[in-house]
Amino acid sequence: MRLRTITSIILLIGTVASLAWAGAARQTENSKPPDPLSAGPFPVGVTTTTLVDTARTDHFTQQPRTLVTEIWYPAQDQARRMPKNKFSDFIPGGRTPEIDELIAKTYKTSAAEVDKLYWNEAHRNAPVRAGRFPLVIFSHGNGGSRHQNTFWCDYLASHGYILVSPDHTGNARWTVLDGKVIPSQSGERLNSAKDRPLDVCFLLDQMIRWDQGGDPRFAGHIDTDRAAVTGMSFGSFTAHWAADRDPRFKAVVAMSGAPPTHANLTVPSLRMLGTEDRTLGVLGNTLIRANHATHTGPSFLLELKDGGHYSFTDVFKVNKTFGDGIGAGRRRDTNEPFEFTAMELTYKIINSYSVAFLGYYLKDQKEYATFLNKNHWPDTMLWGVKGMVDKH
Repeated sequence: MRLRTITSIILLIGTVASLAWAGAARQTENSKPPDPLSAGPFPVGVTTTTLVDTARTDHFTQQPRTLVTEIWYPAQDQARRMPKNKFSDFIPGGRTPEIDELIAKTYKTSAAEVDKLYWNEAHRNAPVRAGRFPLVIFSHGNGGSRHQNTFWCDYLASHGYILVSPDHTGNARWTVLDGKVIPSQSGERLNSAKDRPLDVCFLLDQMIRWDQGGDPRFAGHIDTDRAAVTGMSFGSFTAHWAADRDPRFKAVVAMSGAPPTHANLTVPSLRMLGTEDRTLGVLGNTLIRANHATHTGPSFLLELKDGGHYSFTDVFKVNKTFGDGIGAGRRRDTNEPFEFTAMELTYKIINSYSVAFLGYYLKDQKEYATFLNKNHWPDTMLWGVKGMVDKH
């Protein structure tokens, strides 16, 4: 009798658990994804690591290729009680007079002022949230930095992505390796063009290793089967080249830049540009539009009518008069004065379309088709859609 009772209880528990799991599965399947126009439901963590590719020798340092790398990720709820990350937290070893000079030269204001003005949503070294999240690798611009797009990295991490962004040593604004500052080397640009796609493919390999236990914090949390490669300016070239060589990347997001040609014409791609970009100029923007036109797979083209090159960066946060996308400008064609699209709207446009695009193609969140098939700011932007079958 006792054995039959125990057996019945076990069967009942199993039935209840199965029903609960099925209900949870149905709830997940039927629930709508987060609104792309708002930050996601998760607090954000950020951490710095250094990864070494022993299979390559850096042309400039003559040491194994070493990448100081930033990682943004969904964090546990307790992160909300932690302090926000500061700009100087990105500097291994902290600020020095040499670094302060480089910061001031970059942002056209003092390093102390940058630390005061800079804002973000991440919490340094917060515990990683339970769950499994698609991987997004970001490549910075020529002379840029791994933390040049925190407005975007924070936003995507809050929507359930893990963002990995390296300093491309020798082509980054400056990189600190073993306490030594390595500024951008203009003579290394051709070598960097070769190294960059190898860097991001190496980072994908490293994240696979981390997911399998190489870093206990992230073990089981990085969905490397759903990976995107992304970038800004020279980083957009990098993203295209990496997708050409590595089919493990399932999507591309390219901001203000594209190579003359690319081989992978089918990978889902979101390209962005600013009509008034003075860094790329007419030819650079023509190349972006041509890449969209020749792409045979799903392709989206976002053009900010009053956008410039640095509209797609964090520079808004620390210098409101920087130019070429930020503050006041002059029309390329007429020299007429105008104001670039404000930070708040610029970031909302870039972030919302990125969330919808990556949600659709990495997370299979088909509800985002409605958002992707519409230009939500026709007075501010142009929007092109090709190859999208789903017309929800």
